Amino acid sequence: MTHYNDYIADPKRDCAIVAHRGAWRGAPENSLAAVERAIAVGADIVEIDIRKSADGELFVMHDETLLRMAGMDVDPETLTMAELQAIALREDDGGDHRAASDQRIPTLKQVLEITRGRIFVDLDLKDRGLFSEVAACAREMRAASYVDLKTRVMTREELDWVRAQDIEGVPFMAMSKFTADEFDDTMSLLSEISPFMCEMRFDRIDTIANNRHRFRDANMALWINTLDQAGSGEWRDDKALIDPDSIWGRLMDAGITVFQTDRPQELKAYIEARRT
Repeated sequence: MTHYNDYIADPKRDCAIVAHRGAWRGAPENSLAAVERAIAVGADIVEIDIRKSADGELFVMHDETLLRMAGMDVDPETLTMAELQAIALREDDGGDHRAASDQRIPTLKQVLEITRGRIFVDLDLKDRGLFSEVAACAREMRAASYVDLKTRVMTREELDWVRAQDIEGVPFMAMSKFTADEFDDTMSLLSEISPFMCEMRFDRIDTIANNRHRFRDANMALWINTLDQAGSGEWRDDKALIDPDSIWGRLMDAGITVFQTDRPQELKAYIEARRT
C-alpha cells in the first residue's frame, strides 16, 4: 500500500470514502468487525475514535460513557483494558434496541495491526492531549505511513499547539472552517504547517468551488463529513440517498475529494456510476 500522503495527493484517484466509526451497519461501531466491514465494502479510509484506559492503554470508543454501546453508564476511561475487553458491544450504533454482539472494545494496537497494508486510518482523538502518545504508538507499530492525526487549526494559538507536538512522521490533517470573509487569513495560517488534507466546513459551497485552484496549489485535499449530524448542515447522507447528485455530486464538483460517511457502500456505488 502506498504512503497515505501519496495516495491523497494522487490527482488520478477516485474520491476517497471514509467509513465513519467503521462500516457499522452489520457490526458494532469502532469494533474490529466494523473495521473489517469497511475494508470489505471498499472504503479507502476508516475513522476510529481514541481514548485511554485507566491503566494507560489506548483503545477505541467514541462516547464518554458505555451507555449507548454497552448499556453501562460508566466512563470507559475509568476502567482497565482488561475490564473494557470483558464488555460486549451492542450491534451497529448501539442503543437499547440493539442486542449484544460477540465484539469487544479493541485497543488501538489491534486496529493498527489488522489495517496494515489494507486501509488508511483516521485517528480521532477524544483528548488532543494524547497527540504525541498516539503518534509514538503509530511509529512503534510501523503504522505512521497509513494513519493521520487531526485537530482544529483556526487560530495562531491552535497552530502553535500543533507545532509543539511530537508527531514526526505521522501525516497531519487540519480541521478548519472556510468563509468568504476570512478565506485568505485561514489559508495563510494553514500554509505555515502545510497539512496534506483539511477536514473542513464552509459558509457556502461557492467559497470552496471558487477557490479550488488555491487548495490545489497548496497541495491540500479537502475532506467533508456528510454524516446525519447537525455539523453536516444540509450536506447529509440521508439527503444524498434521495438525490445523490445534489449532495455528493455537488460537493465533488466543487473539488472535494474525501468524504466521511455512514453510507460507504452507497457512496461507493455512486462514485462508480459517475465514472461510467
